[in-house]
Amino acid sequence: MCGRFNLIDSPEMQWLCETLGIRIFSNQQSHDIAPGAKIAIVHIVNGERIVSEAMWWLLLYHETLKPNYKYASFNSRSDKLFTKRSITYTPFRESRCIIPASAFVEGLGDKETYHKVELEGSAITFGGLYKENINRETGEVVYSASIITLPPLVPQWNDIHPKSMPLMLDFEDDALVEKWLDPEFKDVEEFEQLLEPRVQKPMIVTKIDKPSKWNPIEDSFMILK
Repeated sequence: MCGRFNLIDSPEMQWLCETLGIRIFSNQQSHDIAPGAKIAIVHIVNGERIVSEAMWWLLLYHETLKPNYKYASFNSRSDKLFTKRSITYTPFRESRCIIPASAFVEGLGDKETYHKVELEGSAITFGGLYKENINRETGEVVYSASIITLPPLVPQWNDIHPKSMPLMLDFEDDALVEKWLDPEFKDVEEFEQLLEPRVQKPMIVTKIDKPSKWNPIEDSFMILK
């Protein structure tokens, strides 16, 4: 489960933006983003790849457009994407997005052990889903989104978060990004290989004190391909 992440200006993030042909503004950046907060999503609107603001919680109350805390929908489990009655079945086929990040935090589940995870020399593009919600008073479109999570992948991950890890896409794979963002691309079986946990790029993992503080308390270690 990805429970926190950040999005900051850096050479790695500038490279991501240049590769995807997008621009992330300063008001879309944050050093600490928690579930229920506003995030940046990359998606297609009227045939154009743009960055929009979204709430990091897929299910909102229709009346208030606030997070429906009855369901922890800031993450979406990959094993539910092919279940027809799942809340993520339709978004996986019609409204996929990319969620850019610089690093993320994983907790072991004991409320004491947390790690910051980065990709070596690279920003992160989470594979995400989004929904359009309409403000009944103004007619404004309000986006909500979630990050797809996979089963844990390698033995080292058991000491970081033993239940899941976020889906991270290779933003240098133009064909993949094009299909992932294309709302007309329905052959989602092509994405099944993406949902198999793997380390695509070396990870830098650092134990931190509190998830909201991001302060390192031990030396970093690597998880390699």
